Amino acid sequence: MTVGTVLITGGSSGLGAATAEAVANAGGRPVILDRVAPSADYEHEEVDLADRRGAEDAIRSISQRVDGIDGVVACAGIDACGRLEDVDPDEWDRVVLVNLLGTAAVVRAALPDLIARQGRVVTVASTLGLRALSDATAYCASKFGVVGFTRALSAETAGRIGVTLLVPGGMHTPFFDGRTEQYKPPPDAKLNQPHDVAQAILFALSQPWGCEVRELLIAPSMEGSWP
Repeated sequence: MTVGTVLITGGSSGLGAATAEAVANAGGRPVILDRVAPSADYEHEEVDLADRRGAEDAIRSISQRVDGIDGVVACAGIDACGRLEDVDPDEWDRVVLVNLLGTAAVVRAALPDLIARQGRVVTVASTLGLRALSDATAYCASKFGVVGFTRALSAETAGRIGVTLLVPGGMHTPFFDGRTEQYKPPPDAKLNQPHDVAQAILFALSQPWGCEVRELLIAPSMEGSWP
């Protein structure tokens, strides 16, 4: 089953880039929403998901250019590690703005297309959206929020669009770049490859209408944050 035109946030790197490649290889059309342009020659808009209005305007512009959106994959995500009293409040807020409110804004803006085309949404939470750790209040708050948002969205839109919650564990991506050593995985950490996780996203996007993959938890066999 073709996946059609799929909007991917954070599609210029990491899981987003792997998902774009998987969609393209499956005959679909990836469209990237990111702060930087993708290295591949995909349709894209450069936008900061912390800017809700900017993201919504970008999606409306994309929809007109590509004649409608069939799927949304919300991969964009950031973090601000540290204890609550030590993290800059603006950085803390930005994590929630991008990870949670940005996800909601993107889905909201694409919803008319998705309903009209019986499209699909895949949101990306985290194992830290189900299990809390110290020094991760911003990230946990945002990803717990994504879990709740997605479950409510699936109930609200049942029979109109498909909704899947993806819960990944650690992956080999630039997500950990720029952190202090205490917040990086150790050199021998067993992490998943993003192209493997992207295949799970493609599986969810490719289901026939009326068949729902509601939630997928994918973690390395040695994942430290699960169960």
